[in-house]
Amino acid sequence: MNYRSTLAVSAMALALAGGMAQAQQTLVYCSEGSPEGFDPALYTSGTTFDASSHTVYNQLAEFETGTTNVVPGLAESWEVGEDGKSFTFKLRPGVKFHSNDQFTPSRDMNADDVIYSFERQNGEGSWEYFNAMSMPDLIESIEKVDDMTVRFNLTRAEAPFIANMAMDFASIVSKEYADAMEEAGTPEMLNQRPIGTGPFVFEDYQTDAVIRYSKNQDYWQDGLPKVDNLVFAITPDASVRLQRLQAGECHVMPYPNPADIDSIRANTDLELLDQEGLNVGYLAYNTQQAPFDNPKVRKALNMAIDKSAIIDVIFQGQAEQAKNPIPPTMWSYNDAIEDDGYDPEAARAMLEEEGVTDLSMKVWAMPVQRPYNPNARRMAELIQEDFSEVGVDVEIVSYEWGEYLERSKATDRDGAVLLGWTGDNGDPDNFLAVLLGCDAVGGSNRAQWCNEEFDSIVQEAKTINDQSERAKMYEEAQRIFKDQAPWATIAHSVVFMPVRSEVEDYIVHPLGGHLFDTVSLNSDG
Repeated sequence: MNYRSTLAVSAMALALAGGMAQAQQTLVYCSEGSPEGFDPALYTSGTTFDASSHTVYNQLAEFETGTTNVVPGLAESWEVGEDGKSFTFKLRPGVKFHSNDQFTPSRDMNADDVIYSFERQNGEGSWEYFNAMSMPDLIESIEKVDDMTVRFNLTRAEAPFIANMAMDFASIVSKEYADAMEEAGTPEMLNQRPIGTGPFVFEDYQTDAVIRYSKNQDYWQDGLPKVDNLVFAITPDASVRLQRLQAGECHVMPYPNPADIDSIRANTDLELLDQEGLNVGYLAYNTQQAPFDNPKVRKALNMAIDKSAIIDVIFQGQAEQAKNPIPPTMWSYNDAIEDDGYDPEAARAMLEEEGVTDLSMKVWAMPVQRPYNPNARRMAELIQEDFSEVGVDVEIVSYEWGEYLERSKATDRDGAVLLGWTGDNGDPDNFLAVLLGCDAVGGSNRAQWCNEEFDSIVQEAKTINDQSERAKMYEEAQRIFKDQAPWATIAHSVVFMPVRSEVEDYIVHPLGGHLFDTVSLNSDG
């Protein structure tokens, strides 16, 4: 579908919404990209989570919107065993799954759904997040105590386990639906027509154009959601998203161009929400391919990057230079680390010392905007210019977002890839293990970096309940990371969210998700 037809589809949806304004409220979100699918266990992208786990699904525990506090979700309570190696969840009674024209549930959510949701990921298939969290080694067994009680037995204590259960990959799906689709020969329907227990019911997806949801009339949280219909109008260009927001064609948009921040602030029809981001943007070298398997080469390239220019040009000053793989707002941040200073002459000399001359490489540029990288193509161009100053020739490549994420996981990938991360659970482990651990090589570890010293520290830290002791270990892990330089750490950014003035109770979530269950529109909406 081309751009004009995309606008036409969305305009029609909005016109219909306007005609129903007296009877129903329809919230339109101008999303920045298309989801890879609607089964959150298969993916790691925030774009996909917004369209799936944040709308259609729930988890056993959930993060209170606007905080990293863990609160009960589909489990109304839980108990931790004395040895920290068992977690027993008491499920919430009366929680109903959605239905569609292919499936009507015959029962409420129960222990079978919980067990299925996790055990299906503990086998063959592309369960990237589950594997990156070391879940196959961690979960020894999942026990059905009774229909409404589930016990997870672990191989070791795991301090962030409850927070992990609130993450997107841990969304609870319907075993009954999965069985029905398997029997019908259409198991892909789990990923194409999702059934969950969440605040919104999936209605329709027109590829790369619009996603429609309706209010879950049987939602277990009283009074939510507050709007009757939710529309994702997929609009990849930030300038076009802003035009549509200004025109009243959508109510909320993510990832504005930094250059537009001042004009958004001055527009009385809009409100600009902001929050310091729990994020990091980075350039990940493929450490399994020469010459990037040499940490001195990686350090030299890091010294060639003028990060202050990137902050000025790409972020319009609305970010700070990153030196660590975790943001400074996160506990255990090691402020004693010294960054690789910008020094092109030293970088060129170091490359020559390592026998690297006439190096040609690829720099991958993301096709979507994120707070940690609002213009990856331009950032890649700045890095291209910087690397040329030290004799390195750069070819910039990009792909459609889903293909970009998939291709960049390959251990034989050429060059270095621009990516970033917004924390999913407020724990340092979510950055250090998920992005840099050995279990994540070939998946979310885009540097393909497996350092035994680093990995053993990170893995052990998860088994300790004392946060001060964990912090010391993570500080040491950051020192190893900086010494080995699998990434060029680029920036930690401020997150801006423009909304129309009629939008009420939208909350910027520190974990990066866009949540709409508590949002409503005032009489002008």
